[in-house]
Amino acid sequence: MRVGGSMNERFVVSRRRTGFGDCLWSLAAAWSYANRTNRTLAIDWRGSCYLEQPFVNAFPLFFGPIKDIAGVRVICDDQINEFSFPGPFFPGWWNKPSIDSVFRPDEQIFRERDELRQLFDSQEDCDANTVVCDACLMWGCDEDAERQIFRSVQPRSEIQRRIDAIYRDQFAGHSIIGVHVRHGNGEDIMGHAPYWADPEFALQQVCMAIHKAKALPHPKPVKVLLCTDSAQVLDRITTAFPDLITIPKHFHSQQAGPLHSPALGVDGGVSALVEMYLLARCDTVIRFPPTSAFTRYARLFVPRIFEFDLNDPSRVILIEELAEDLELHESVNLINPPC
Repeated sequence: MRVGGSMNERFVVSRRRTGFGDCLWSLAAAWSYANRTNRTLAIDWRGSCYLEQPFVNAFPLFFGPIKDIAGVRVICDDQINEFSFPGPFFPGWWNKPSIDSVFRPDEQIFRERDELRQLFDSQEDCDANTVVCDACLMWGCDEDAERQIFRSVQPRSEIQRRIDAIYRDQFAGHSIIGVHVRHGNGEDIMGHAPYWADPEFALQQVCMAIHKAKALPHPKPVKVLLCTDSAQVLDRITTAFPDLITIPKHFHSQQAGPLHSPALGVDGGVSALVEMYLLARCDTVIRFPPTSAFTRYARLFVPRIFEFDLNDPSRVILIEELAEDLELHESVNLINPPC
């Protein structure tokens, strides 16, 4: 059954089941294309890694209702289960009969990712009535589109109240250094792997970056917020910095996999959002590794960032940005690695 809209309405469907960083960044790419081609944007996060129920759209469970993003009509609630999108579709794989499209191998997903990026880069429209974005589309749009999504998409009111309460109780009157350490805890961390080639050295790097961040000028007394997916990382860094701030949450046992897991349910997703949005309200953020999409929000809005060089993970980089009406102007200074 078709729900709402005229018979000639066209769509972009943003389908993701991964962590919130990937979901929101890929959503920004889908929104950018919908905006450019005058299409309706549908946010379809069924099968989310944060939920056990495969037919529940995760978006309205975690984010407030949205009908429009900067002039683009948005469908983002559970009516997605009743919606039949009009063909033809792009990428072409989605034109198969539904019985033939149940199994979608990784090679196909990567192929679609490349097709979508080529379409977006071309700055052209396509003849399809529905463009299906069911792949990781990080780097698939400019930073203005990403900022538009992060301004427009906000956590549900009860989650936002929790974020605001922590900010009020822990952050007020201080300069906050946020530290995000993406460990993986036994999962295949793919592009993050070079940063953990030597786990002991990796943790030393994080501690070194905290020391360097604390040594910089700050207008207020400094506090450090640590966000990580590993209880072992938490134990190690709190030993070195016993007065840092942490947000209580459940961890998996050692090497049992990532926190974005259905086993932790909605609470796991809420914990992730609380930390993601608090990191974006810090004065300085340390990203280890910077390949993690979880800190993309912070990277776009926090004025001082410490990252580790993609080509040489032993070297830390300080990025300082001047914010004027949330428009950021970047200058980069290299800092020598530890001896």
